[in-house]
Amino acid sequence: MAVESPATMSSAEIVALNRAHTFFSWSVQGALDPIAIDHAEGVYLYTPEGRRILDFNSQLMSVNIGHGDRRVIDAITEQAMKLQYVQPAFATEIRGRLGKKLAEIMPGDLDKVFFTLGGAEAIENAIKLARHHTGRYKVLARYRAYHGATFGAMTLTGDPRRWANEPGLVGVVRYPDTHRYGEAEPRPAAESLEGLEDVVRYEGPHTIAAIFLETIVGTNGILIPPDGYLQGVREICDRYGILMVADEVMAGFGRTGKWFALDHWNVVPDLMTMAKGLTSSYLPLGAVAMRHGIAEAFESKMFFGGLTYSSHPVSLAAALATIRVYEEDDLVGNAARLGPVMQAHHERLAAKHPSVGAHRSLGLFGILDLVRSRDPWTPLTPFNGTSDEMKAIGKYLRDHGVYCMIANNSIHTNPPLCITEEQLAEGFEVIDAALDIADRAVTG
Repeated sequence: MAVESPATMSSAEIVALNRAHTFFSWSVQGALDPIAIDHAEGVYLYTPEGRRILDFNSQLMSVNIGHGDRRVIDAITEQAMKLQYVQPAFATEIRGRLGKKLAEIMPGDLDKVFFTLGGAEAIENAIKLARHHTGRYKVLARYRAYHGATFGAMTLTGDPRRWANEPGLVGVVRYPDTHRYGEAEPRPAAESLEGLEDVVRYEGPHTIAAIFLETIVGTNGILIPPDGYLQGVREICDRYGILMVADEVMAGFGRTGKWFALDHWNVVPDLMTMAKGLTSSYLPLGAVAMRHGIAEAFESKMFFGGLTYSSHPVSLAAALATIRVYEEDDLVGNAARLGPVMQAHHERLAAKHPSVGAHRSLGLFGILDLVRSRDPWTPLTPFNGTSDEMKAIGKYLRDHGVYCMIANNSIHTNPPLCITEEQLAEGFEVIDAALDIADRAVTG
């Protein structure tokens, strides 16, 4: 008997079915108004009715190579036809090949990886590795940080998403951010490092396993550290025997115009977490990389950690193919070349619109901060809130076919690394028009 393919649903039918039987993250369920997507190609998403939407945020800063690349899809298919799954105690060719490739592109002597399901699980296992390796239990993290939504990762997260999930992991201590809320520029590197070292002294270096940080803070503002800061953190960690853990889940894999954001400052952490761009989000996969000496220490002692889907062969195949796409299409180079183009768009909008209080970018990792007043600095939204203007801006972008991440008083500009200069201009033209809404709220 022939099996008929289900009829294509309309956007309204898809949204209704999703809302009826599935639960959405970070949402008041009754207030949801999701966009239904049927398919995607390159930098564009398409609704069931064929409406085209420019993906100006790479979804969650993760679809770095763009949508629908057949090279990755074919690699997924080929691996699925050969071997779908074996438990992590088995060895597979794809696991070895991907591990070797990552060792080639990662900074310094990071040469071994533990594969996880995603970024949050990479953070969880980085915590375990740091504690097991040092015999200490405290971990330091910042307030303007997001590390994931699992128990330990959420505790390390400093932003308000943490509040409803507390109490959290024991032993997490905050240290000063490089950027204070309400200030357009970072604090001097020496000042931030002095604050960090004060915390280390107060807590007792002998109790601290690791210092965690996003190399470049992502969802909390694309906060680019001042020159000298990461080098200073590395020096403090070395002086006190503390592990430096760099979260590259969002900033890694070409987003900033180099393989990893750390490469801009030539710093090698002790542990480094990855996900998102690792597979360009074609399949779930994360990893925590470790320096050679840390990996060697576990040759003679147990690592008390594991995941059923660690080293899942099909996800590993997606990752290896994704890295090949980065190389074949020079997408890391494209992000570097278009970085100054994005910065010029930001500067033009800041000069034209009084509502643009600040802008930051490195490669294709960018953000616009909107304000009611530049002096005194008055964000367009209250802390951890929204405003009618930001809602209207979001609606304008949506109505005019551009998907951006809107968070607090900011518009994120993080397109796929395969974007062209013309497509970049297309997105900023719509943002330009949307900023007229913000300008009407400017008071000084």
